[in-house]
Amino acid sequence: MSVNVTGNVKVSCCKFCVLLRASPLALITILAPVGASSSVDADDVKPLRLCADPTNLPYSSDDASEPGFYLEVGQAIGKALGRPVTYNWYKTYFGKRSVRVTLLGKQCDAMMGLPLSDDFMGPAVIFSRKISEQAYALVTAKELVVGSIEDLRGKRVAVQYQTTPQNLLALRDDIEKVTVMSPDEGMKALDVGTAEVAFVWGPTAGWLNKTQYQNRYKIRTIEGKGLSWDAAIGFAKTSVELRDQVDAVLLELDQTIGDLATKYGLPGDTSTRLLVSENSPSLLVPPTAATEVPSAPHSPSATSKDSKAHAGDSASIEEGREVFNSTCAHCHGTNAVQGERRIDLRRLQLRYGENARSTFWTTVHEGRPSKGMPAWKDVLTDEDFNNIYAYLTTVQASAGSAN
Repeated sequence: MSVNVTGNVKVSCCKFCVLLRASPLALITILAPVGASSSVDADDVKPLRLCADPTNLPYSSDDASEPGFYLEVGQAIGKALGRPVTYNWYKTYFGKRSVRVTLLGKQCDAMMGLPLSDDFMGPAVIFSRKISEQAYALVTAKELVVGSIEDLRGKRVAVQYQTTPQNLLALRDDIEKVTVMSPDEGMKALDVGTAEVAFVWGPTAGWLNKTQYQNRYKIRTIEGKGLSWDAAIGFAKTSVELRDQVDAVLLELDQTIGDLATKYGLPGDTSTRLLVSENSPSLLVPPTAATEVPSAPHSPSATSKDSKAHAGDSASIEEGREVFNSTCAHCHGTNAVQGERRIDLRRLQLRYGENARSTFWTTVHEGRPSKGMPAWKDVLTDEDFNNIYAYLTTVQASAGSAN
Protein backbone atom coordinates (compact mmCIF):
# COMPACT_ATOMS: atom_id res chain seq x y z
CA MET A 1 0.00 0.00 0.00
CA SER A 2 1.11 3.53 -0.62
CA VAL A 3 1.38 5.94 2.28
CA ASN A 4 0.37 9.58 2.00
CA VAL A 5 2.30 12.02 4.15
CA THR A 6 0.30 14.95 5.43
CA GLY A 7 1.10 17.85 7.68
CA ASN A 8 2.81 21.20 7.42
CA VAL A 9 6.18 19.96 6.20
CA LYS A 10 8.65 22.29 4.54
CA VAL A 11 10.75 20.96 1.67
CA SER A 12 14.31 22.02 0.85
CA CYS A 13 16.06 21.43 -2.46
CA CYS A 14 18.99 19.01 -2.63
CA LYS A 15 18.77 16.70 -5.56
CA PHE A 16 20.20 14.15 -7.86
CA CYS A 17 23.51 12.90 -6.68
CA VAL A 18 24.83 9.57 -5.63
CA LEU A 19 22.61 8.89 -2.68
CA LEU A 20 21.61 5.49 -3.93
CA ARG A 21 22.11 5.31 -7.63
CA ALA A 22 18.62 3.98 -8.24
CA SER A 23 16.87 7.20 -7.25
CA PRO A 24 15.03 9.80 -9.21
CA LEU A 25 17.72 10.77 -11.59
CA ALA A 26 19.67 7.81 -10.96
CA LEU A 27 16.68 6.09 -12.58
CA ILE A 28 17.96 7.59 -15.78
CA THR A 29 17.63 5.79 -19.08
CA ILE A 30 18.18 7.93 -22.16
CA LEU A 31 16.60 7.58 -25.55
CA ALA A 32 18.77 8.90 -28.37
CA PRO A 33 18.24 10.20 -31.90
CA VAL A 34 15.22 8.87 -33.72
CA GLY A 35 14.72 9.47 -37.45
CA ALA A 36 11.70 11.63 -38.20
CA SER A 37 10.98 10.76 -41.83
CA SER A 38 8.33 8.15 -42.59
CA SER A 39 9.34 7.88 -46.24
CA VAL A 40 12.72 6.23 -45.79
CA ASP A 41 13.35 2.56 -46.47
CA ALA A 42 13.37 0.17 -43.52
CA ASP A 43 17.13 -0.26 -43.89
CA ASP A 44 17.55 3.50 -43.45
CA VAL A 45 15.58 3.73 -40.20
CA LYS A 46 17.80 5.12 -37.48
CA PRO A 47 18.02 3.03 -34.31
CA LEU A 48 16.49 4.10 -31.06
CA ARG A 49 19.64 4.45 -28.97
CA LEU A 50 19.20 3.95 -25.26
CA CYS A 51 21.77 5.54 -22.96
CA ALA A 52 21.75 3.72 -19.63
CA ASP A 53 23.75 2.87 -16.56
CA PRO A 54 25.18 -0.66 -16.94
CA THR A 55 24.84 -1.48 -13.22
CA ASN A 56 21.69 0.21 -11.96
CA LEU A 57 19.01 -2.43 -11.42
CA PRO A 58 16.06 -2.42 -11.19
CA TYR A 59 16.27 0.36 -13.79
CA SER A 60 19.03 -0.68 -16.18
CA SER A 61 21.76 -3.25 -16.71
CA ASP A 62 24.14 -4.38 -19.44
CA ASP A 63 23.03 -7.97 -18.80
CA ALA A 64 20.85 -8.82 -21.80
CA SER A 65 18.97 -11.42 -19.77
CA GLU A 66 17.99 -8.80 -17.17
CA PRO A 67 18.12 -5.37 -18.83
CA GLY A 68 16.03 -3.48 -16.28
CA PHE A 69 12.65 -1.76 -16.10
CA TYR A 70 13.47 1.37 -18.08
CA LEU A 71 15.48 -0.44 -20.73
CA GLU A 72 12.59 -2.81 -21.35
CA VAL A 73 10.15 0.11 -21.53
CA GLY A 74 12.55 1.67 -24.04
CA GLN A 75 12.59 -1.54 -26.04
CA ALA A 76 8.79 -1.55 -26.13
CA ILE A 77 8.77 2.06 -27.34
CA GLY A 78 11.33 1.25 -30.02
CA LYS A 79 9.27 -1.70 -31.22
CA ALA A 80 6.10 0.41 -31.36
CA LEU A 81 7.94 3.09 -33.36
CA GLY A 82 9.39 0.48 -35.70
CA ARG A 83 13.00 1.26 -34.77
CA PRO A 84 15.77 -1.09 -33.67
CA VAL A 85 17.23 -0.44 -30.24
CA THR A 86 20.92 0.02 -29.45
CA TYR A 87 22.69 1.02 -26.24
CA ASN A 88 25.13 3.69 -25.14
CA TRP A 89 26.24 3.05 -21.56
CA TYR A 90 26.58 6.08 -19.34
CA LYS A 91 27.04 6.20 -15.57
CA THR A 92 24.28 8.02 -13.69
CA TYR A 93 26.10 9.29 -10.62
CA PHE A 94 24.85 12.83 -11.07
CA GLY A 95 21.57 14.29 -12.21
CA LYS A 96 21.11 17.71 -13.71
CA ARG A 97 24.60 17.65 -15.11
CA SER A 98 23.80 14.33 -16.79
CA VAL A 99 20.76 15.90 -18.42
CA ARG A 100 22.74 18.93 -19.51
CA VAL A 101 25.58 16.90 -21.02
CA THR A 102 23.50 14.23 -22.73
CA LEU A 103 20.00 15.47 -23.49
CA LEU A 104 20.62 19.19 -23.81
CA GLY A 105 24.04 18.49 -25.32
CA LYS A 106 22.23 16.79 -28.23
CA GLN A 107 23.86 13.45 -27.53
CA CYS A 108 20.40 11.95 -27.17
CA ASP A 109 16.80 12.90 -27.87
CA ALA A 110 14.98 11.79 -24.76
CA MET A 111 15.71 10.72 -21.20
CA MET A 112 13.57 8.36 -19.16
CA GLY A 113 12.90 8.60 -15.46
CA LEU A 114 12.95 12.38 -15.01
CA PRO A 115 10.66 13.94 -12.39
CA LEU A 116 7.47 15.15 -14.05
CA SER A 117 7.64 18.79 -12.99
CA ASP A 118 7.79 22.08 -14.83
CA ASP A 119 10.22 23.18 -12.12
CA PHE A 120 12.76 20.64 -13.31
CA MET A 121 15.13 22.37 -15.76
CA GLY A 122 12.22 24.15 -17.43
CA PRO A 123 11.67 25.46 -19.99
CA ALA A 124 14.70 23.72 -21.54
CA VAL A 125 13.18 20.30 -20.84
CA ILE A 126 9.65 19.17 -21.75
CA PHE A 127 8.00 15.92 -20.69
CA SER A 128 5.93 12.98 -21.83
CA ARG A 129 2.93 11.72 -19.96
CA LYS A 130 3.57 9.92 -16.67
CA ILE A 131 5.16 6.50 -17.05
CA SER A 132 5.58 5.52 -13.39
CA GLU A 133 5.55 6.76 -9.81
CA GLN A 134 8.69 6.52 -7.68
CA ALA A 135 8.78 6.81 -3.90
CA TYR A 136 10.44 5.95 -0.65
CA ALA A 137 8.83 3.05 1.19
CA LEU A 138 8.34 1.47 4.58
CA VAL A 139 9.42 -2.17 4.47
CA THR A 140 8.19 -4.46 7.24
CA ALA A 141 7.34 -8.04 8.07
CA LYS A 142 3.97 -8.84 6.51
CA GLU A 143 2.18 -9.07 9.85
CA LEU A 144 3.35 -5.64 11.07
CA VAL A 145 0.85 -2.80 10.58
CA VAL A 146 2.24 0.72 10.11
CA GLY A 147 -0.32 3.41 9.34
CA SER A 148 1.29 6.43 10.97
CA ILE A 149 4.57 7.71 12.31
CA GLU A 150 3.25 6.87 15.78
CA ASP A 151 3.22 3.20 14.79
CA LEU A 152 7.03 3.42 14.55
CA ARG A 153 7.36 4.46 18.20
CA GLY A 154 9.68 2.16 20.11
CA LYS A 155 10.80 0.39 16.96
CA ARG A 156 14.21 0.14 15.33
CA VAL A 157 13.96 1.79 11.91
CA ALA A 158 16.69 1.57 9.26
CA VAL A 159 17.12 4.89 7.44
CA GLN A 160 19.69 5.79 4.83
CA TYR A 161 22.17 8.49 5.73
CA GLN A 162 21.30 11.98 4.45
CA THR A 163 17.92 11.04 2.96
CA THR A 164 14.40 12.33 3.44
CA PRO A 165 13.38 9.46 5.75
CA GLN A 166 16.32 10.13 8.07
CA ASN A 167 15.45 13.80 8.22
CA LEU A 168 11.77 13.06 8.78
CA LEU A 169 12.53 10.95 11.85
CA ALA A 170 15.44 13.06 13.11
CA LEU A 171 13.59 14.66 16.03
CA ARG A 172 11.77 11.53 17.14
CA ASP A 173 13.72 10.30 20.15
CA ASP A 174 11.08 7.61 20.70
CA ILE A 175 12.07 5.94 17.41
CA GLU A 176 15.44 4.19 17.31
CA LYS A 177 17.19 5.03 14.05
CA VAL A 178 19.55 2.47 12.52
CA THR A 179 21.63 4.45 10.03
CA VAL A 180 22.67 2.64 6.85
CA MET A 181 24.49 3.78 3.73
CA SER A 182 22.25 2.18 1.09
CA PRO A 183 18.85 0.54 0.59
CA ASP A 184 20.70 -2.78 0.33
CA GLU A 185 22.10 -2.28 3.84
CA GLY A 186 18.65 -1.28 5.07
CA MET A 187 17.11 -4.49 3.75
CA LYS A 188 19.96 -6.52 5.24
CA ALA A 189 19.42 -4.84 8.63
CA LEU A 190 15.77 -5.84 8.43
CA ASP A 191 16.67 -9.38 7.45
CA VAL A 192 19.17 -9.99 10.26
CA GLY A 193 16.98 -8.33 12.88
CA THR A 194 18.97 -5.19 13.69
CA ALA A 195 15.98 -3.21 12.38
CA GLU A 196 12.24 -3.92 12.53
CA VAL A 197 11.37 -1.49 9.73
CA ALA A 198 13.37 -0.21 6.76
CA PHE A 199 12.45 3.28 5.51
CA VAL A 200 14.30 3.24 2.19
CA TRP A 201 14.06 3.83 -1.57
CA GLY A 202 11.03 1.83 -2.73
CA PRO A 203 12.12 0.58 -6.18
CA THR A 204 15.38 -0.84 -4.82
CA ALA A 205 13.59 -2.37 -1.84
CA GLY A 206 11.04 -3.98 -4.14
CA TRP A 207 13.72 -5.38 -6.42
CA LEU A 208 15.71 -6.82 -3.52
CA ASN A 209 12.56 -8.18 -1.86
CA LYS A 210 11.78 -10.10 -5.03
CA THR A 211 15.25 -11.27 -6.02
CA GLN A 212 16.97 -11.82 -2.66
CA TYR A 213 14.30 -12.14 0.02
CA GLN A 214 11.63 -14.28 -1.68
CA ASN A 215 8.97 -11.56 -1.27
CA ARG A 216 8.87 -12.07 2.49
CA TYR A 217 8.41 -8.37 3.25
CA LYS A 218 5.53 -5.94 2.88
CA ILE A 219 6.35 -2.68 1.10
CA ARG A 220 4.30 0.49 1.59
CA THR A 221 5.27 3.34 -0.70
CA ILE A 222 4.99 6.82 0.74
CA GLU A 223 3.21 9.65 -0.97
CA GLY A 224 4.22 13.18 -0.04
CA LYS A 225 6.46 16.13 -0.74
CA GLY A 226 10.07 15.08 -1.01
CA LEU A 227 9.09 11.43 -0.71
CA SER A 228 7.36 10.61 -3.99
CA TRP A 229 6.95 11.99 -7.48
CA ASP A 230 5.76 11.00 -10.94
CA ALA A 231 8.40 9.95 -13.46
CA ALA A 232 8.26 10.71 -17.18
CA ILE A 233 10.42 10.90 -20.28
CA GLY A 234 12.20 14.22 -20.79
CA PHE A 235 12.92 15.90 -24.12
CA ALA A 236 14.69 19.06 -25.24
CA LYS A 237 12.14 21.82 -25.78
CA THR A 238 12.74 21.66 -29.54
CA SER A 239 11.59 18.01 -29.66
CA VAL A 240 7.84 18.56 -29.42
CA GLU A 241 7.12 16.28 -32.39
CA LEU A 242 9.12 13.40 -30.93
CA ARG A 243 7.50 13.91 -27.53
CA ASP A 244 4.05 13.70 -29.14
CA GLN A 245 5.00 10.53 -31.03
CA VAL A 246 6.20 8.88 -27.84
CA ASP A 247 3.09 10.02 -25.95
CA ALA A 248 0.92 8.37 -28.59
CA VAL A 249 2.88 5.13 -28.19
CA LEU A 250 2.71 5.28 -24.39
CA LEU A 251 -1.09 5.34 -24.51
CA GLU A 252 -0.89 1.82 -25.92
CA LEU A 253 1.78 0.58 -23.51
CA ASP A 254 0.13 1.01 -20.10
CA GLN A 255 -0.36 -2.73 -19.63
CA THR A 256 3.18 -3.48 -20.81
CA ILE A 257 4.65 -0.92 -18.42
CA GLY A 258 2.59 -2.31 -15.54
CA ASP A 259 3.74 -5.84 -16.31
CA LEU A 260 7.38 -4.72 -16.43
CA ALA A 261 7.03 -2.92 -13.09
CA THR A 262 5.79 -6.18 -11.59
CA LYS A 263 8.60 -8.13 -13.25
CA TYR A 264 11.22 -5.91 -11.59
CA GLY A 265 9.51 -5.79 -8.21
CA LEU A 266 8.60 -2.10 -8.32
CA PRO A 267 6.00 -1.40 -5.63
CA GLY A 268 2.48 -1.12 -7.03
CA ASP A 269 0.49 -0.82 -3.83
CA THR A 270 -2.59 1.26 -3.06
CA SER A 271 -2.50 4.33 -0.85
CA THR A 272 -3.02 4.76 2.86
CA ARG A 273 -2.20 7.76 5.02
CA LEU A 274 0.90 8.33 7.12
CA LEU A 275 0.27 11.19 9.52
CA VAL A 276 3.12 13.61 10.19
CA SER A 277 3.19 16.12 13.01
CA GLU A 278 3.28 19.79 12.10
CA ASN A 279 6.42 19.97 14.22
CA SER A 280 8.28 17.47 12.04
CA PRO A 281 11.67 18.64 10.75
CA SER A 282 11.98 19.92 7.22
CA LEU A 283 12.28 17.28 4.53
CA LEU A 284 15.11 16.92 2.10
CA VAL A 285 14.01 16.41 -1.49
CA PRO A 286 15.49 13.16 -2.84
CA PRO A 287 18.69 13.63 -4.77
CA THR A 288 17.10 12.58 -7.98
CA ALA A 289 14.26 15.02 -8.20
CA ALA A 290 16.37 17.99 -9.13
CA THR A 291 15.38 21.60 -9.15
CA GLU A 292 17.43 24.76 -9.26
CA VAL A 293 19.40 25.54 -6.12
CA PRO A 294 20.02 29.11 -4.94
CA SER A 295 23.29 30.79 -5.78
CA ALA A 296 25.96 30.49 -3.13
CA PRO A 297 26.90 33.63 -1.24
CA HIS A 298 30.49 34.69 -1.72
CA SER A 299 32.40 34.40 1.50
CA PRO A 300 34.88 37.20 2.20
CA SER A 301 36.69 34.84 4.57
CA ALA A 302 38.21 32.84 1.70
CA THR A 303 41.41 34.83 1.71
CA SER A 304 43.97 32.23 2.71
CA LYS A 305 47.13 31.67 0.71
CA ASP A 306 45.86 28.22 -0.31
CA SER A 307 42.53 29.61 -1.46
CA LYS A 308 44.14 32.35 -3.52
CA ALA A 309 46.60 29.97 -5.10
CA HIS A 310 43.89 27.68 -6.40
CA ALA A 311 40.96 30.02 -6.89
CA GLY A 312 39.51 29.81 -10.38
CA ASP A 313 37.86 32.41 -12.54
CA SER A 314 34.16 33.10 -12.13
CA ALA A 315 33.16 30.60 -14.82
CA SER A 316 35.16 27.81 -13.17
CA ILE A 317 33.72 28.65 -9.77
CA GLU A 318 30.16 28.60 -11.10
CA GLU A 319 30.78 25.31 -12.89
CA GLY A 320 32.24 23.93 -9.67
CA ARG A 321 29.16 25.03 -7.74
CA GLU A 322 26.87 23.29 -10.23
CA VAL A 323 28.84 20.04 -10.15
CA PHE A 324 29.03 20.19 -6.35
CA ASN A 325 25.30 20.74 -5.95
CA SER A 326 24.38 18.00 -8.40
CA THR A 327 26.88 15.45 -7.10
CA CYS A 328 28.02 16.22 -3.56
CA ALA A 329 25.17 18.10 -1.90
CA HIS A 330 23.28 15.01 -0.76
CA CYS A 331 25.95 14.48 1.91
CA HIS A 332 27.76 17.81 2.18
CA GLY A 333 24.75 20.12 1.82
CA THR A 334 23.49 22.41 -0.91
CA ASN A 335 26.08 25.15 -1.49
CA ALA A 336 28.22 23.28 1.09
CA VAL A 337 25.96 24.39 3.95
CA GLN A 338 26.20 21.47 6.38
CA GLY A 339 25.52 21.52 10.12
CA GLU A 340 27.51 18.37 10.87
CA ARG A 341 31.05 19.61 11.41
CA ARG A 342 32.88 16.44 10.37
CA ILE A 343 31.50 16.67 6.81
CA ASP A 344 31.25 20.46 6.61
CA LEU A 345 33.51 21.33 3.66
CA ARG A 346 33.42 25.01 4.60
CA ARG A 347 35.94 24.01 7.27
CA LEU A 348 38.55 22.49 4.95
CA GLN A 349 40.96 25.38 5.43
CA LEU A 350 40.46 25.54 9.19
CA ARG A 351 40.92 21.79 9.56
CA TYR A 352 43.80 21.13 7.17
CA GLY A 353 45.48 24.50 6.67
CA GLU A 354 48.08 24.43 3.90
CA ASN A 355 47.25 20.76 3.30
CA ALA A 356 43.63 21.51 2.46
CA ARG A 357 43.99 21.08 -1.28
CA SER A 358 46.10 17.92 -1.12
CA THR A 359 43.68 16.37 1.37
CA PHE A 360 40.75 17.27 -0.86
CA TRP A 361 42.52 15.86 -3.92
CA THR A 362 43.38 12.54 -2.26
CA THR A 363 39.90 12.12 -0.82
CA VAL A 364 37.95 12.75 -4.02
CA HIS A 365 40.28 10.50 -6.02
CA GLU A 366 40.62 7.58 -3.61
CA GLY A 367 37.57 8.00 -1.38
CA ARG A 368 37.17 7.04 2.26
CA PRO A 369 35.09 3.86 1.97
CA SER A 370 34.99 3.18 5.71
CA LYS A 371 33.27 6.53 6.18
CA GLY A 372 30.84 6.14 3.29
CA MET A 373 32.79 8.38 0.89
CA PRO A 374 33.22 6.73 -2.54
CA ALA A 375 36.12 7.35 -4.91
CA TRP A 376 35.15 9.73 -7.72
CA LYS A 377 38.18 9.45 -10.01
CA ASP A 378 36.29 7.27 -12.49
CA VAL A 379 33.22 9.49 -12.48
CA LEU A 380 34.43 13.11 -12.50
CA THR A 381 37.37 14.61 -14.33
CA ASP A 382 40.32 16.46 -12.82
CA GLU A 383 38.84 19.62 -14.32
CA ASP A 384 35.65 18.92 -12.36
CA PHE A 385 37.68 18.48 -9.18
CA ASN A 386 39.59 21.72 -9.80
CA ASN A 387 36.33 23.59 -10.36
CA ILE A 388 34.75 22.12 -7.24
CA TYR A 389 37.77 23.09 -5.17
CA ALA A 390 37.76 26.59 -6.66
CA TYR A 391 34.13 26.89 -5.61
CA LEU A 392 34.83 25.58 -2.11
CA THR A 393 37.52 28.22 -1.59
CA THR A 394 34.78 30.86 -1.89
CA VAL A 395 32.75 29.46 1.00
CA GLN A 396 35.46 28.70 3.58
CA ALA A 397 34.68 29.56 7.19
CA SER A 398 36.84 31.95 9.15
CA ALA A 399 38.44 31.03 12.48
CA GLY A 400 35.86 33.02 14.42
CA SER A 401 32.77 31.72 12.67
CA ALA A 402 30.12 29.72 14.47
CA ASN A 403 30.69 26.65 12.34
